[in-house]
Amino acid sequence: MTWAKELEELRAREALAEQMGGADKVARQHGRGKMDARARLAALCDEGSFREIGKIAGSAKYDANGDLQSVTPAPFLFGKALINGRPVVATADDFTIRGGAADAGIARKMVQAEMMAHQLKLPIIRMIDGTGGGGSVKTLEQIGATYIPAVPGWGDVVTNLDTVPVVALALGPTAGLGAARTVASHYSIMVKGLSQIFAAGPAVVDGLGEAYKGGAANHEEAKEALGGSAIHTRNGVVDDEVASEAEAFARARHFLSFMPEYVGQPARRSACDDPADRREEALLSLVPRDPKQVYSMRRGMEMLFDTGTVFEIGKHWGRAAITAFARLDGWPVCVIASDPSYLGGSWEAKTSEKVERFVKLADQFRLPIVHLVDNPGFMIGREAELAGTIRYGVNAMNAIYRATVPLASIVLRRAYGIAGSAMSNAERYQYRYCWPSGDWGSLPIAGGLEVAYKAELEAADDPQALLEEIRERLAKVTSPFRSAERFNVEDIIDPRDTRPMLCEFAGLAWRRLGAD
Repeated sequence: MTWAKELEELRAREALAEQMGGADKVARQHGRGKMDARARLAALCDEGSFREIGKIAGSAKYDANGDLQSVTPAPFLFGKALINGRPVVATADDFTIRGGAADAGIARKMVQAEMMAHQLKLPIIRMIDGTGGGGSVKTLEQIGATYIPAVPGWGDVVTNLDTVPVVALALGPTAGLGAARTVASHYSIMVKGLSQIFAAGPAVVDGLGEAYKGGAANHEEAKEALGGSAIHTRNGVVDDEVASEAEAFARARHFLSFMPEYVGQPARRSACDDPADRREEALLSLVPRDPKQVYSMRRGMEMLFDTGTVFEIGKHWGRAAITAFARLDGWPVCVIASDPSYLGGSWEAKTSEKVERFVKLADQFRLPIVHLVDNPGFMIGREAELAGTIRYGVNAMNAIYRATVPLASIVLRRAYGIAGSAMSNAERYQYRYCWPSGDWGSLPIAGGLEVAYKAELEAADDPQALLEEIRERLAKVTSPFRSAERFNVEDIIDPRDTRPMLCEFAGLAWRRLGAD
């Protein structure tokens, strides 16, 4: 006597689960240019590594004899998988079943996925496509009552943010809980033209009396106008925008390659064939002699870090600072770099918020920080004051002072005011190098000469000649070598020596962090 009959039923139920919402709904999903949930899991994870949990869970119908007639699978899939050969929890919403709404699902599946991540210390990837919330207005009539909102398992979501890397991919319209699950992550991605995020969708907004803005002609345009990637990757809600689902999967895998599997585990060093002592001649001319001329900090980063390893995140918001992961002699590091091509590199509110978040991420996952500095200060003016720039700026500075991971700063050019002092924690050992192009102080001298020497200039026979004489005199006083004489800066280096110095820093930093 065997259990062949029961195994036959199990296989039949598994086959029903693999049909998802049915052929028509799956075809409709593909017709929208979207992959289905099972295809997404196969594309994201290492080949053949996904082991599904709770595959046959769903809503079943039985005939009068108690025999199975049909099963509607739960619209949420999860399981253990490998990414880059390392174990993860992989999840995917199934939009082909009631648009991924939780009222068609089994809440315990989502809760168990989140629990699995932090209790087994596994990174979790959420592929979000749908509301994932409490259902529609019709649901209330079916229940027969309304209820005070609560999210089952949200405590596990919060615990994961403190415990393991969390990646969220918005792969369709995500509203309510789906939007919240996207934002509750360490790294998030939207697909241009395919993903939208809303606190509530266009129909709800319209129902509340707020007409669609931007003259949207149809529902699809309304969704994009209300919550498309052009909005949320510019306001800091989501980190990155990509052109396709395949690119989203690739970026998720790349992000995880820099991360440890859980807080407290060291991240891994990669094999590196880029010489640590490589010296780039082009660094000599990277910073222009004209202080008003901009240059490409990203070009400088490509020359300083291991070839091809710079992985920028949050490119479209807080643009005065570049935040990226990179490697030095194979060691992973977090990079903050001024971007003089945007607002001259001045930190406004959004840039400060971006720096604060990135520093906290680096400190949480124990990744050393490299700060490439060309910062003329906090943004000034009425708009900057209205945005609360000083509060966000001080929060960023506080994050740098609270960080306990090793930090190295390279001063390429400007470091002025409070924002300039936020390059590192001045009360700790300063692992810092400055280029000969360094220019620093409490405020830019060039902008204050006419005020500081107003009386002398008004009394001069030739005010312009006197002004030039004062400029020339002060240029000698503000030489970075004068600061080095007093050990106000530790070392001025040849820019070509920057990579070898940073590789040395990375090795010492990871020695302190306890890497093998």
